[in-house]
Amino acid sequence: MHAKMDKHMEPKFYGIATVGERGQVVIPAEARREHNIKPADKLVVFGHGEQGGIMITKADSFNEFLNKSIGALSRFEEKIRGVREVQAEDGEQGL
Repeated sequence: MHAKMDKHMEPKFYGIATVGERGQVVIPAEARREHNIKPADKLVVFGHGEQGGIMITKADSFNEFLNKSIGALSRFEEKIRGVREVQAEDGEQGL
């Protein structure tokens, strides 16, 4: 049984964009509205090797994602450290 994806997590097709002579791409209006992209917003562009795929995301959204990920990784690392300390103590006690 497949869990239904949240509406905001479902992929959405916004249209086709053409690259101009100077490398500029116009993001479809609906995508700009839904993702609150305004003039002068900074965007991060990622590429996927030889596949030719790219991903564009707002820089502030990406920064927030990175900060949350770093926090989660730090908490995970602390838990692992605690487990290793308990294992080391158990080993010293012959358990």
